Amino acid sequence: MTTAGTPVAVVTGASSGIGAATARQLAAAGHHVVLTARRKDRIEALAAELTAAGHRATAHPLDVTDRAAVDAFAESLERCDVLVNNAGGALGADPVATGDPADWRRMFEVNVIGTLNLTQALLPALTASGDGTIVVLSSTAGLSTYEGGGGYVAAKHGEHVLAETLRLEIVGTPVRVIEIAPGMVRTEEFATTRFRGDTEKAAKVYAGVAEPLTADDVADTIAWAVTRPSHVNIDLLVVRPRAQASNSKVHREL
Repeated sequence: MTTAGTPVAVVTGASSGIGAATARQLAAAGHHVVLTARRKDRIEALAAELTAAGHRATAHPLDVTDRAAVDAFAESLERCDVLVNNAGGALGADPVATGDPADWRRMFEVNVIGTLNLTQALLPALTASGDGTIVVLSSTAGLSTYEGGGGYVAAKHGEHVLAETLRLEIVGTPVRVIEIAPGMVRTEEFATTRFRGDTEKAAKVYAGVAEPLTADDVADTIAWAVTRPSHVNIDLLVVRPRAQASNSKVHREL
């Protein structure tokens, strides 16, 4: 992949939702976006779309939990200026007493270890760029708890702490650590995946909420934070729809 002087932005989980929307916005801002996700067909289609629009994009199928594959991916890059750790997700909404440990393990692997893998593998290149940016897409679930969300909340708290600790440890280096924590976002897959394809349960999450956040809303926030002047670090930005005051306080017009 030849990038010359164009800044390179790696976006994980770029096959749909917030990841795809972020890739579009960073490409429009002048980055060569490297799209990673497990679904090869999705990211290749997005890369083709962006290229046809006059932007620079490359698709690279990747499972963020596969450390060997992540390391090989990192070695294939000529440069990396921005890393958006977006890959993640929720599984189930069971109480702690009956939650499936396999679901908890998978959420931790993708949300926390996946972020750790990419961050460790690309940190040398981000530092070498002289002006690197790491974005961790966490969640308001990483800041406060709610019933039925134990596993996801635990994983997102882990991701939040990863970002906070990394910022302390690398202060003084030319790398920013930005955390974006969205609240209620309606995308085509998040809730459906959480409820294992049960579209009726997924729809209830947003029932009566006139305007949840969209993937584009969050992507706009990410792109804004990334494109601030180099000396400006957005440590933590919480973004919710107007109808949501907290994880458990949502105005619904039913």
